[in-house]
Amino acid sequence: MGKSLFFYCYIFWDKQTGNMNPLKKKPRTKEVVPPPEKPDWLKSRIKFPLPTDSNYIVRESLEKDRLHTVCESASCPNLNHCWSRKTATYMLNGDICTRKCGYCDVASGKPLPLDNSEAERVADSAFKLGLRYVVLTAVNRDDREDGGAIGFSNTIFQIKKRLPECRIEVLIPDFKGKESSLEIIYDSKPDIINHNIETVAELFSIVAPQKKYETSLSVLSLTAKRGFITKSGLILGMGESLEEIKRTIRDLYQSGVTMLTIGQYLQPTPTHYPVKKYWEPEVFVELKIFSQSLGFKHVESSPLVRSSYHADEQVSMSFV
Repeated sequence: MGKSLFFYCYIFWDKQTGNMNPLKKKPRTKEVVPPPEKPDWLKSRIKFPLPTDSNYIVRESLEKDRLHTVCESASCPNLNHCWSRKTATYMLNGDICTRKCGYCDVASGKPLPLDNSEAERVADSAFKLGLRYVVLTAVNRDDREDGGAIGFSNTIFQIKKRLPECRIEVLIPDFKGKESSLEIIYDSKPDIINHNIETVAELFSIVAPQKKYETSLSVLSLTAKRGFITKSGLILGMGESLEEIKRTIRDLYQSGVTMLTIGQYLQPTPTHYPVKKYWEPEVFVELKIFSQSLGFKHVESSPLVRSSYHADEQVSMSFV
C-alpha cells in the first residue's frame, strides 16, 4: 500500500471468540414508526457505487486483524464510498455500548472485558495499510472508572510508535464530564479532539436520555482551553427547529469549537427514533454560511456528511 492512503479507525473486538460476528441488536422502541418518504434528491444521492477492489482490501484487513468498524456497526450511509477510497472507522473498547441513544445503531447492553491486545492490532493494521491519518472513536464504557479513556491512550501510543508521522483524530464520548478521563486523552496528545453534540438541547432527554447537553459543551470547552483543535457535529431531522439549530451552533462556537460537521439523520431501522424532517440541501448551505460567519475555521454541511467523512481533507484544507 502507498503511504498516501488515509484510514479512519473505530475499533471493536470480541475477546472471548476473537471473531467479528455481528451482534443481534435490540429494538430501540416497541412501536414501529415509518419515517416520512425520502425526497427524490436524497434518494439519488445515497446510490453509491458497488464495492470495488479497495472495499475488499479494507474489509480483508479488518477481518484479519479482528477489528470492527463504526461504518458497519452504526450503518453509515457512506460505507461503500469511504471504503472505496481505502478509508474506514475503527472503534475502540468493544462493540457494545453502555448507553442506548434512540438514533444510534450500535448495539447496547453489557459489554465484554477490554482486550489488551487491541491497541497493537490497530497500529499494526494502520502500518500495513500505510496510513497517514487515523481517526479513533469508541463506544461509551460507563462501566469503567475512566470511561474507556485508556483505550484511546494506548492506541494512540502504539500508532505513534509504528507511524510517528501519522496524524491522529479522536472522536470521544463525554466520559460523564470527568476531567481525570479527559486528562488521559490530553496526555496522549492527539492532533484533533472531536466530541459530537449530535442534537439540540431540547431533544437530549428524548433521543439521548443518558447524555447531557451541558456536559458535552463542558467537554468541548475544556478541550479547546487546553489548546487542542476542537471539533463537533450535528445530525438534523429529529424534530429540531432552525432557530434551535443555530443556537446550538452558537453554543459550540462559544465553547471553542473550530471545526463543525452537519448532516441529515437517517433512521437505521423502523424501530429506532423516527426521522421527523428531511432538511432541504439549501438549508445545509445556509447553515454552513451561518457557521462560517460566526468564525468556524472549517464547516462540512450537507445531508450525507458524517463526523469522519473525508476528515483528512477537512484538516488539510483548514490547518495544514
